[in-house]
Amino acid sequence: MRERTLRNPSKVITMIWPGTGDPYKKKKAIRFLAISFGIGAVAVIAVSMGVNPFILEQPRHACINDLETDWKIAFTVEIIVDNVEAPIPANIGIKDECQRAIYTLSDDGTVYAEWTENPEFEIGHFMWIFEIPLRDMDQDKSTIYVNGKESPHFTKHPLQDGLHYKIVLTSKDYDTSKDKDFLPELEN
Repeated sequence: MRERTLRNPSKVITMIWPGTGDPYKKKKAIRFLAISFGIGAVAVIAVSMGVNPFILEQPRHACINDLETDWKIAFTVEIIVDNVEAPIPANIGIKDECQRAIYTLSDDGTVYAEWTENPEFEIGHFMWIFEIPLRDMDQDKSTIYVNGKESPHFTKHPLQDGLHYKIVLTSKDYDTSKDKDFLPELEN
């Protein structure tokens, strides 16, 4: 029996943990914990083996270093957050010897996309790889322009070769904190 003794200046209190006083309840509690642990372990293994390979095979997650890419496009991107132009650095999408399907090579705003066939990339995929925290932005006040015209699709606008995408974002707290920076940190 597992007990805990609490010392009080006036008296000693003995506390029995739930499920450990009665041998029947103790056995039942241990059985419940063992079954719960088993179900959790099976769930973790199933997700690791079943779902993760499919996630890594998706074009936005996969490394293209060893792939024969037949579909290639280049486009330009300009990002404005809270009326301030954000720099687009070189090597977006290139990390630890893994080149993603959407990447930059220089800091001039030119973005490249490659894959084995047309994966139907959207501008939101570039924003995801660039790690723009869209959840911190007011989507009612934000917009995306494609070749100077406002896109009705916002982040779902398809990427096309030779087009210019201007992403204009307004943070949720822009009115109260105009100096707060919501852009991802740039690696040197």
